[in-house]
Amino acid sequence: MARRFCDTTDSRRMLNPGPVVIVTAAFRDERNATPVAWAMPLSMAPPLVGIALHADRHTTDLVRASQEFALNVPGPAMMKQVHYLGTVSGRDINKLEATGLEWFSGLQTAAPLIDGCLAWMECRVEDVIRFSDHTLFVGEVVRAQALEEAYAGGWLLEEAQFSPLTYLGGNEYAVISGKRTAVVQTTAQGGLILETVEEREEREERDAVEAEQAEAEGAEGVVEMRRFLGRE
Repeated sequence: MARRFCDTTDSRRMLNPGPVVIVTAAFRDERNATPVAWAMPLSMAPPLVGIALHADRHTTDLVRASQEFALNVPGPAMMKQVHYLGTVSGRDINKLEATGLEWFSGLQTAAPLIDGCLAWMECRVEDVIRFSDHTLFVGEVVRAQALEEAYAGGWLLEEAQFSPLTYLGGNEYAVISGKRTAVVQTTAQGGLILETVEEREEREERDAVEAEQAEAEGAEGVVEMRRFLGRE
């Protein structure tokens, strides 16, 4: 397989895909929402998260003034609203009203929580760090809630509509699916066993089935089927 050099700014997209969150904030009578892909957990005890907002964003001003914000995790049904929220400024238009998104009040903060999302986290600002053209807001999560159909100690990923919308960059998005469970076995010396006996048997059985299909339908048909199933 060939490798190629990339621009260093590609690093931001290499670290995606990751769930996109809609950051909401309110100050006095003003509310705003903006999508953010640069969000991350920072600590477990206390539960701290970080969001990187451009210094010129209207949401940045509201978070700085109110010292709180909320993270709303949308599903794929909200893709158009998410993208729209990132293309206009809250200084020029009421974005929540323009998208038709409904919201409800949080329990610990004044930041609006967007109805129709899969999960919500209310946060209070603990620290603010400026990095060149972005500002990192560190927030302590003071309340978290999620839809039972989507989350139970981890994302269930049983149905696409209840899976987090993932941002790839530009105007491209995806949905995570096909959850797998890693079962790690080691040798007596502590080295990793890359393929267990069970996994080898499963692979050999799968290869045998594909060989039969190739013989019955022709290699070209099998290649197309594997592409359709996302295995190539």
